[in-house]
Amino acid sequence: MRGKPAPKRDVQPDLRYHNVMVARFISHVLQRGKKRLAEQIVYGAFDRIQKKSGKDPLGIFEEAMRIIAPTVEVKSRRIGGANYQIPIEVRGFRRETLAMRWIIDAARNRSAKSMEEALAAEMLDAIAQTGEAFKKKEDVRRMAEANRAFAHFAS
Repeated sequence: MRGKPAPKRDVQPDLRYHNVMVARFISHVLQRGKKRLAEQIVYGAFDRIQKKSGKDPLGIFEEAMRIIAPTVEVKSRRIGGANYQIPIEVRGFRRETLAMRWIIDAARNRSAKSMEEALAAEMLDAIAQTGEAFKKKEDVRRMAEANRAFAHFAS
């Protein structure tokens, strides 16, 4: 690796909720540099959540993130000519990133009329512990559980 790693930047909180996690979520939704559109999609999804559930959308978003965030994942490692799937614990920042990525990917794969609608539905499904993002988390957890015998290879 040449040079030194880029320093971590501080993320400014979003304008409506003054929350750093929402600002990071907007950045994950962002495509082709269209930040205003990403903000409209996320805030629109929050408005739909407010209408459907009647609860605070920020609370539902944080709860969905907490439910979807994985605690363990598997990492491929080559030892003695064989590849092993080694279960490792997921650290805080990566947990949030994976949860955001899985929710957004699940919403993009959903056949809804708009991304706002799909994102709102996926977050509400995450709260109910259903949906594609929750299934992804469970699959990763099951894979780690199945490969628990190789945990001693973790370094």
